[in-house]
Amino acid sequence: MADEQTKFTRILVGTDDSHDAQLAFHYAINYAKENNAELFIVSVLESNEMNVYQALDDDYIHGEREALEKHVLEYEKEAKEAGVAKVQTVVAEGKPGRTIVNEVIPHIKPDLLIIGSFDKPGVARRFGSEAAYMAKYAPVSVLVMR
Repeated sequence: MADEQTKFTRILVGTDDSHDAQLAFHYAINYAKENNAELFIVSVLESNEMNVYQALDDDYIHGEREALEKHVLEYEKEAKEAGVAKVQTVVAEGKPGRTIVNEVIPHIKPDLLIIGSFDKPGVARRFGSEAAYMAKYAPVSVLVMR
């Protein structure tokens, strides 16, 4: 058994406005600050939240993406104000789990992914979640916050 604790130096955190994602974000800030790690903040514009007319409207999608990019910059500002020296942001489009695993992780090359997850009530828990998908398929260590 190794005596040395693993030190992660490139942290990718998935963000949205949910309570569990906020827990993940604040944990990532603290970890990055304490370990002088680089922090990458990702948020995914989910096309399944748009109706068919919105999805076909380039102006609508551009406006949604622009709003998300501004919002992610607020996360970057918060991380820097908390003392994280190296912070970058990423905005992607698609299903969050698949997009983060198949596009963002290969591009960023983090050594740790921090995400939030919450218990779903009733039958919804049987169908899995974005967090479960990322925990199963991400090629890096994954920390799931609740």
